[in-house]
Amino acid sequence: MRITTERLTLEPISLRHLESTHAYSSDLENTRLMMFLPYESREETEACIRKSMEYWQSDAPEHLQFAVILNGAQIGDVTMYMVGPGNAELGWILDKGCQGHGYAAEAVRALMDYGRREWGISRFFAMCDSENAPSWRLMERLGMRRVPGVGKRKNRSSEEERLEIIYETYV
Repeated sequence: MRITTERLTLEPISLRHLESTHAYSSDLENTRLMMFLPYESREETEACIRKSMEYWQSDAPEHLQFAVILNGAQIGDVTMYMVGPGNAELGWILDKGCQGHGYAAEAVRALMDYGRREWGISRFFAMCDSENAPSWRLMERLGMRRVPGVGKRKNRSSEEERLEIIYETYV
């Protein structure tokens, strides 16, 4: 199963993406505002990819993770977490060298279209650290609106308690 856009291909993440996934997912600068990253070892990255591969084999997967491919090379990934009937949480990460070119928006839009069409998703939401302006700006470009209030979170790279914001859209 592949999803294609004007510039990108989204394909189910697999072990062939291990090295490139580990490169951006273990980079502290690239992941400092993310809740579950950075990965601390290649083995941890591999275990997470294997878990995602297991989900792809399920009739009712909890999440679907796609490698984002540009010109034959993986530049990041996007994920759709199933959260009850008709609801999905979106997540994304790109290698820092590929940010700022509209690739994340293109990939997430394609994932949302797929979720609507194939899984009947009518509500998408995403969360980010309140200081992660590129992420919340992307959510706004995707037509999402900020949910009133803030939550609290701890990002893996810091013990500091952080503020989390949520955006959502209904389709």
